[in-house]
Amino acid sequence: MRNLLVVAAAALALAACNPAAQQETPPPAQVAVSPDAANIVAAVGDSRRPAEDVARDGARYPAETLAFAGIEEGDKVGEIFPGGGYFTRLFAVAVGDTGHVYPTIRPDGVAGEYELPILPVAAQYPNAVMARTPYDALAYPEPLDVVFTAQNYHDMPLTAYALGDRARMNATAFAALKPGGVYVIIDHVANTGAAVETDAETALHRIDPAVVRSEVEAAGFVFDGESDVLHNAADTHTVGVFDPTIRGHTDQFMMRFRKPE
Repeated sequence: MRNLLVVAAAALALAACNPAAQQETPPPAQVAVSPDAANIVAAVGDSRRPAEDVARDGARYPAETLAFAGIEEGDKVGEIFPGGGYFTRLFAVAVGDTGHVYPTIRPDGVAGEYELPILPVAAQYPNAVMARTPYDALAYPEPLDVVFTAQNYHDMPLTAYALGDRARMNATAFAALKPGGVYVIIDHVANTGAAVETDAETALHRIDPAVVRSEVEAAGFVFDGESDVLHNAADTHTVGVFDPTIRGHTDQFMMRFRKPE
């Protein structure tokens, strides 16, 4: 399970002895896994990874991302919208033989939701087992340590995609996790105050990070930190993420939320 930093435990102990401190919200417990951890090094260096995945590492920071998510051997990971399996392959190695990865596709998913590319990944890594479940009714065969989604949270409200209700997705992600488990969301940054996109034809495929935090906390999660490793100050947030001037190099946020113990 998640490793907790000593400082968080110390803060909680201090609060217990200080009535004034008890009235304040304690700092969130932080996961502590190094990007140099053996399981993460093995995942990034896995020879089965396709060349196109390796070529994207410079922009996606896989070691830092797995460390931020706190991926440890034996973990159970639900991956919503697995795409072509970039992170699925990494998770499968990082969690080891005693762990499981559940790349998650809705039961009526179409080719655009990548269920076809992910099938060879599941066959190549025996501990990666496809989960067919509605996105707003997530269900897995065992309690999870991590729920993860990258660059897709913004898509849920797009009417043409009919992906389901995002609030229910967050609620069922909460239910799927073990106490202390984490929900990690990566997505393309929209300007502060930007409206939630609902029209797929005009969408920039971005989202205001404050909207994500508000929605996820409403499901019962505690904000547990963020990473700026995917930040790109040169991105103006005013063009679509598929625009050739910015594609693959958008400004992105990475947030972690914890299900309370």
